[in-house]
Amino acid sequence: MSADYIPHPAIDVFLDHLWSTKGLSDNTLNAYRTDLRHFDRYIQLQAGELISCTADDVRDYLAVRYEQKFAKSSTARLMSCLRRFYGYLVVKKQINLDPTALLESPKLARHLPDSLTEDDIDRLLSEPCDDDPIECRDKAMLELLYATGLRVSELVGLTMEQLSLRQGLVRIVGKGGKERLVPMGELAVAEVENYLKFARTELLKSKQSDVLFPSKRAQQMTRQTFWHRIKLYALRANIATHLSPHTLRHAFATHLLNHGADLRVVQLLLGHSDLSTTQIYTHVAKVRLASLHREHHPRG
Repeated sequence: MSADYIPHPAIDVFLDHLWSTKGLSDNTLNAYRTDLRHFDRYIQLQAGELISCTADDVRDYLAVRYEQKFAKSSTARLMSCLRRFYGYLVVKKQINLDPTALLESPKLARHLPDSLTEDDIDRLLSEPCDDDPIECRDKAMLELLYATGLRVSELVGLTMEQLSLRQGLVRIVGKGGKERLVPMGELAVAEVENYLKFARTELLKSKQSDVLFPSKRAQQMTRQTFWHRIKLYALRANIATHLSPHTLRHAFATHLLNHGADLRVVQLLLGHSDLSTTQIYTHVAKVRLASLHREHHPRG
């Protein structure tokens, strides 16, 4: 973005509206801000204006992105952002026609998420050492992540008041500001209790903080830092599966379904607003079961 670029004021007004009414995460808002500013910059270079652009302007911009080989997922997010933006302007009567109304988003291939076997999980969770404060913290985090299916951002952002060891529950405020109570399970409760006995105090170094799992600098850990820790333990456990920020969340959902959990229960635990989002895990479970059948059945 060049230094002489001045964003259209409607962008910040729209984002403030989303923040106050939809409760979107900072990551989503930042992605929308980037998408809108890049599109706005393109429109300005064509001597146009953001709020008076046409469907042809949007098509031309999509063609430019195609030539520059942008990922389909990135363009799909852009289209979602533009639809929301121009839909908002129509509601506010700032424009009469939505230029995105008749445009289609790119069709995305449905990729099955990577997951870990139950044996992989056992080996991964056994790697951290209880005697080291940092590894004791990591062990508690891994156990809690696998036991609850939290998003990594939800895990690193946990505070002491969100935790109830007596009830074995963790209270989560997820996407869209929706609150849910998730059971922790006995093993996760035991590991968190063990961590709280000595490791958290050592990590805080006499500083005051409500963060449940502080970094070695006694601050809230970043998602990237935690994922580097997970990759370290995966390497030590000789786990070859590609790890992403959602791998343990995928394993949580898949293993629940493999053991007979109801899809709607898994939906509630994951904090999905739409059941169709959760249904991807039924495909994962079916693929795993079919693979096991072929491997172990005498006529498979």
